[in-house]
Amino acid sequence: MKILSLNVWGGMLHAPLLAYLADVDADVYCLQEVPRAIAARSAFLTYRDGAVELQQRANLYRDIAAALPGHDGFFAPAMRGELMDGAHPCWQEFGLATFVRQDVSVIGQALDFVHGAFSPHAFGPHPRPRNAHALRLYDYAADRALTVVQLHGLRTVDGKGDTPERDAQADALIALVQRLHRPDEGLVLCGDLNLLPESRTFGALSRLGLTDLVTTRGFTDTRTSHYTKPGRYADYMLVNATVPVAGFAVVESPEVSDHRALLLTLGQGASSTHAERAPRH
Repeated sequence: MKILSLNVWGGMLHAPLLAYLADVDADVYCLQEVPRAIAARSAFLTYRDGAVELQQRANLYRDIAAALPGHDGFFAPAMRGELMDGAHPCWQEFGLATFVRQDVSVIGQALDFVHGAFSPHAFGPHPRPRNAHALRLYDYAADRALTVVQLHGLRTVDGKGDTPERDAQADALIALVQRLHRPDEGLVLCGDLNLLPESRTFGALSRLGLTDLVTTRGFTDTRTSHYTKPGRYADYMLVNATVPVAGFAVVESPEVSDHRALLLTLGQGASSTHAERAPRH
């Protein structure tokens, strides 16, 4: 089984992104920053946040679903706001998307907010709402159940340091995971967590038996050349000791976002989370 986590950057690199997602052929896709504007007339909408102006794919969720016809998709918006469709305002939802190959069964799921609540009438000021999506899956090829959790972590204007809001987010995330995960089964938690490697959140998540693969395997950069700011950590993939890690990569090429994809490959046997680091791709 292959599990991919990626912040898709609103589909700004639309064509290479869709080509990569189809080519990597993962069993589970955990995607952050996915937009959906059902009523849009244009392929791209204009997003404005103060001095920031970006071209964002109008309905990236629909595009990805079309590129992955053998997967079932689930869209979980955290907020809805107005973008510009040419000269006209257009409502767009923004959040998480999870795609699961159809020969893997979804046998449970939990979805909830880990910061704030759904914002239906505007994106609002930072820090904006954040949700998390957990799926309990049955992998017939390996004859086992596995819980996969993704989130897009809280973003604050003062950086990625520890804050009371991030501590509360961690507590809410742990509570959500515990609603679904069985202690004797594998657990994978991933996403753009917007955290520094030394964050208190990782200590909190260790209560679930989770260990991060990015930092423990020597990777120091989860951003692409499209991200020019300092501070190269954002994305993480954590597993418990029951997960049999056969390979793990922070994907350097192709660049399909301002984030790099994280690609986890599971083996058939016992956990190998402390095995040799997988080569980068």
